[in-house]
Amino acid sequence: MKLVLATLNSGKIAEFRQILMDKSFVNVRSLLDYPTIPGIIESRRTFAGNAIKKAVEVSKHINAVTIADDSGLEIDALDGEPGVLSARYAGENSTPGQLITKVLKRLEKTPDVERTARFRCAIALVIPSCEETVIEVVEGVCEGKVTLNKRGEHGFGYDPIFVPLGYNQTFAELGSEIKNKISHRAKALGMIMKLILS
Repeated sequence: MKLVLATLNSGKIAEFRQILMDKSFVNVRSLLDYPTIPGIIESRRTFAGNAIKKAVEVSKHINAVTIADDSGLEIDALDGEPGVLSARYAGENSTPGQLITKVLKRLEKTPDVERTARFRCAIALVIPSCEETVIEVVEGVCEGKVTLNKRGEHGFGYDPIFVPLGYNQTFAELGSEIKNKISHRAKALGMIMKLILS
């Protein structure tokens, strides 16, 4: 089965592929394999809205099962920011370093006990059909907290400053093997695969 990931984000692509590694019947593709598909602006106000928009738009160009995710970090002390703006929190084309610096700066007077946060991931599934296009959306959440400083070299995005609940290390310290079992994206993708296979 061909499964197209509606993303150009190399970190997400690698993560999806690793999570799906035991599904040998799934031929994972991404937008890197379809360079003629135009870029999609994430203009919706929710993770689910952005995920649906991306999956639907990409599925119009290819006749294959398509999934798209939108995910981000929600920090309680910042009233849920950066949220859907996670990738652009420090401006358009922000680097991971700039994003992390902005978050830590905004939290510099926030005590450890109040640095609770979560990663949230919405994944939309589009299954094209000659009768009716099927659209499903699921959501995965990973609770945790934001650290006082950057720690670890693995992962991408906000991984170096997020410690998942029940652990003492950041996602960037834990590495992909553990992260891809407990993360927001792993939980959501597990639900999506159940829908695909049902």
